[in-house]
Amino acid sequence: MNGQPVKHRNYTPIIVTLTIAINLLVAVLYFMPGHKGFSDIDLTFLPFLNAVMNSFTFIFLVAALVSIKQKNIPRHRRFIFAAFTTTAVFLISYVTYHALAESTHFGGEGFVKGLYFFILLTHIVLSAAIVPLALVTLARGLNMKVEKHRKIARWTMPLWLYVSFTGVVVYLMISPYY
Repeated sequence: MNGQPVKHRNYTPIIVTLTIAINLLVAVLYFMPGHKGFSDIDLTFLPFLNAVMNSFTFIFLVAALVSIKQKNIPRHRRFIFAAFTTTAVFLISYVTYHALAESTHFGGEGFVKGLYFFILLTHIVLSAAIVPLALVTLARGLNMKVEKHRKIARWTMPLWLYVSFTGVVVYLMISPYY
């Protein structure tokens, strides 16, 4: 560099605020009574949009992983930013849908029902965990704390891949019941 110390930004307040706000908002939506007064508006396109955004997130994460394995940091960053963008669009769509539409119940039976709820439960739990993990990983990358970034990214990447992939699987399994 130019001999001056590297100045690191403190992302902790943003990470804590976003983690609490996002997870609290999703939890509140989950426990809201099935109401909603917008029955005349067809919002069933939003779950499809959610699945599309999860698909793009998965693809962008795989591309980011390939890029970093090839030591192409600028391309890796672009794909990570793309994954954050599609995740943000997903989150807006998800919150909109669950704030305005009635809940859809899974209608499968037997083994498929158990499999669905296993995938759904792991998806929900890990999606709550991925919020702070992804934000901390991003902050460490932006601050060029390479070793700390790598250490947490080894956990964040597979979990985020799982969450984005299972989001699509959950949609495919429940979509016949919309």
